[in-house]
Amino acid sequence: MSVFTLLLIGLFLPLFPFSIVFNHLLERLRHPLLRVGLLLLWPQLGVALFLWAGDEAVPSWVLAWAALTALLYAFRLLTQRDVNGWVGFLATSAWSLLWFALPGAGQHAALVMDALGFSIPLALLALLAVALEQRFGAAYTHLYGGLAGIMPRFAELLVFSTLAATATPIFPAFFIMLKTLTLSSPLSAVVVLLTWLIWSWAGVRLLQGLLVGAAPQNQQVSDLPRGLSWAFALTLTVLVVAGLFLTGDIA
Repeated sequence: MSVFTLLLIGLFLPLFPFSIVFNHLLERLRHPLLRVGLLLLWPQLGVALFLWAGDEAVPSWVLAWAALTALLYAFRLLTQRDVNGWVGFLATSAWSLLWFALPGAGQHAALVMDALGFSIPLALLALLAVALEQRFGAAYTHLYGGLAGIMPRFAELLVFSTLAATATPIFPAFFIMLKTLTLSSPLSAVVVLLTWLIWSWAGVRLLQGLLVGAAPQNQQVSDLPRGLSWAFALTLTVLVVAGLFLTGDIA
């Protein structure tokens, strides 16, 4: 596989600094469906390019580059206050780890499902960020708090979507991360594990910045509609079932 092909794949399975392209696009897109589409399709393009190139082994230097990219964006999560930016940084960090699954690309469907396992929770978080923008005009943590008291349905969905996105047990991303660790060299595995731990830390900070504290002065803020809440809950349930299915496969 040529260096040019590897770099082209690195645009979609983000390698820094090519990762800037995706984050810039996500920031520029305002329509929620376009954001969701970008989050779902972007890594799939990288997987498709790799499979088109011929299932060749990924050089060790690219894997090291991917691991460092994941760690870099994990640290950037800790300083990001905008929910959309937070989603973009976590997506970049997670998708870069898909490089570790590429050398064993005998199961093409597994690669597609791994990318979706990372992307679907991120798409849910992007939609929840839209709900904040519609109600407050912004989606920044610590700009307002106490949303657990005035938007309980939103709060519950935000918690579970964040848990799914940060690879908490029973969700698919958890098992993708376990597989990534097994495919990594000892040094890369340390970087991947540190990245995973920082995701959890950043997830806690995100939830604290939105759900904990004094409620906004405007008590007329509406919660998510029940129908939309059920749709979110159904999607999260499907993710849990998928995670349990993966548990059975590992066992």
